[in-house]
Amino acid sequence: MRAFHRLWQGRASLHWKIVGLAAATACLVAAAVGVLVHLWTAQDIRDRAEAQATNSVYAAMETYRRTGTLADGAELDPAELPAALQHPADSKRHTAYDRRVDGNVGPSVWGAQRVGGPGSRVLAVQVNMSSELHTLRRLDAVMVVASLIALVAAVPLAVYGAGLLGRRLRRVSETAGRISAGDLDARTGPTKGRDEVADIAATVDLMADSLSRRLRTERQFTADVAHELRTPVGGLLAAADLLPPGETEDLLRARVRDLRGLVEDLLEISRLDAGAEQPVRARVPLGAVVSEAVARTGLDTEVTEVTVADAQCEEAGQTVETDPRRLERIVSNLVINAHRHGATPVQVSVEDRTVVVRDHGPGFPPDLLREGPRRFHTGATERGSGHGLGLTIALGQARLLGAELRLDNAPDGGAVATLRLPA
Repeated sequence: MRAFHRLWQGRASLHWKIVGLAAATACLVAAAVGVLVHLWTAQDIRDRAEAQATNSVYAAMETYRRTGTLADGAELDPAELPAALQHPADSKRHTAYDRRVDGNVGPSVWGAQRVGGPGSRVLAVQVNMSSELHTLRRLDAVMVVASLIALVAAVPLAVYGAGLLGRRLRRVSETAGRISAGDLDARTGPTKGRDEVADIAATVDLMADSLSRRLRTERQFTADVAHELRTPVGGLLAAADLLPPGETEDLLRARVRDLRGLVEDLLEISRLDAGAEQPVRARVPLGAVVSEAVARTGLDTEVTEVTVADAQCEEAGQTVETDPRRLERIVSNLVINAHRHGATPVQVSVEDRTVVVRDHGPGFPPDLLREGPRRFHTGATERGSGHGLGLTIALGQARLLGAELRLDNAPDGGAVATLRLPA
């Protein structure tokens, strides 16, 4: 039972839950109606039998008093008379229900009355209810058959209705999933009916419109700021070149270069967001491109290229068709991020179409692994400071190349970034 409950809660779709609830409701309604009809009919049979017994006792008593003979069906002090009627306290007519079954005589109702004063004999009449109870059993069977027919008819209707509702909800769910995956142009559109599902679909579309407007505003603001800063930063860099050599000049030039790098990163992100970037693909040796990208960072990084024994796989692993400039950008960002926020040694391995960058620092924070990299958010403080754009750019460039960039932590500690290029 617990396993079924877990299956119902975890795996059953809304479609089959609605069908199951509809079938259960139909069964409950049929059972309730059947029980009520049975109880009402049984009580009606008993009431009519009591009325018949009372009338029969009255007629038999009149006949006995006039003629001194017993009418058909009437008896004096019968042995089968229920105990409640054997010694009535008055001379009024009384009835009692007898559940006993004797041969063809089933449950019955007895009517009885004293013939004279106290201590006199009791005249009784028995009304057999066998035929009526047999009719009741037939009515129960008819109710069961009718309930089964109603259930068989209700289940297909429930399946059809639940299918319509499920398809509408699935359409809204798919739209919400596309929006959460980054497709801000996804919309549910008009839906049939004017019910809660239509309200949900309209709300999802309104939410997507609002989110799209806000993101467009944010992206436009980022691009405008980056463009506006590019000229003064260039002027600062030119002015720094005119300063006399010294510690102050070196410090100023370093800060201006950092500022220029931030501006260039913002411009690159704005172009990626706007979809203005297009990869220029070429077949290049993957190991050589990765080694060159690592060397340009100027950071102490170990590069290992794993060869495959099979000749065809080795040939496929030596060259890949991709945009080498964007691939270098991804690898350099991952290496710089590993050195800046992790700890040495930083290792880069190349195998077939996969590039793995690993450091031995505290690893990626849980919120980054759960939600992905966010701009201007560096995660845990122990991973150092920064503007948080490196992983965001790497992820955007990987998406542009059709590659998969997965961030994870090694079991023995350290952050692991795995880049898988498409075939």
